[in-house]
Amino acid sequence: MSDARDDSRLAARRRVLRSLACAGALSAYPALGHAKQLVPFFGKSARKPVRLVVPFAAGGSTDIIARILAAYLPDYLGQPVIVENRAGAGGNIGVASVAKAEPDGGTLLLVSSSFVTNPALARERPAYDPIRDFVPVSLVASSPDVIAVRAESGLSTLADLLREAGARPDTLSYATPGNGNSVHLAAELLWRRAGVSALHVPYSGAAPAVMAALGAQVDCAFAALPAAQAYLADGRLRALAAGSAQRWPGLPDVPTIAESGFADFRSETIQALFAPAGTPPALRDRFNKAIVEVLGRNPVRKQLRGLGFSAVASSPEELASRVAEEVPKWASIASQTGISAD
Repeated sequence: MSDARDDSRLAARRRVLRSLACAGALSAYPALGHAKQLVPFFGKSARKPVRLVVPFAAGGSTDIIARILAAYLPDYLGQPVIVENRAGAGGNIGVASVAKAEPDGGTLLLVSSSFVTNPALARERPAYDPIRDFVPVSLVASSPDVIAVRAESGLSTLADLLREAGARPDTLSYATPGNGNSVHLAAELLWRRAGVSALHVPYSGAAPAVMAALGAQVDCAFAALPAAQAYLADGRLRALAAGSAQRWPGLPDVPTIAESGFADFRSETIQALFAPAGTPPALRDRFNKAIVEVLGRNPVRKQLRGLGFSAVASSPEELASRVAEEVPKWASIASQTGISAD
């Protein structure tokens, strides 16, 4: 009898301890941050993780930005956010996988400017339609493409570079992050508008393209700012112009390409968030609200600035308008120049 009573008391004590532990965990939960905005993880309100697909390898700008978002979005969604890298075919493999995903709020896509240029450059039927197959959620970040030269080049302005190109038809060389990407298309558009021609030297990414200019293997580089900003800061490279709509805060003395004589010219690397087509408006708006909140946080904005990006949250309608404008624009340039993806 004594043994039975002892066992009973021990079992009761264990139940009490378990209850206290659960109560402690629940009371601590609001300390995870912005608790009043959270959707509970527990009970019937529990939600499955959101897959945030990045169609590029780990370590690049898109991947780093995705991981910043994944660290903060759970505060507002009440769901874990898991970054999934699905690289290949210039981003087409990962993007196409999201186009086929269930529109149940379980999958999001973070993608760069290649999202609107790749279909125009495909030799065969595009793997996806950027308008038909996706629901825009929000712009996330933007960074200008820059035209950079070695500091010792003797070139100080875009006009200097264009004069040099005019004097050396098809021999002034320029590096880009690869054949058929948005930066390559923008460079060709600039040459055409200026009435000059230059020799394209494609590299396997923005960093190698910038290093080629730094090492005098090419005369200049067209690349997204994040790859060049360290060398611009230490004075080894000089930016002749930036592709943003306004002067970049970190480069206040560098004129835009539009200011340099090419009205309305824009060449930017953007990061934007999409969901599969058919995603209900309520889910889209929920994601949009969370992204706007995250991008409004000072630590996030600071991290993006350190990468060379600016936070640019938008409404779904604003992103839809941007895509509707960009798709035909780049398709027309690809058609005029005959550029296609490798």
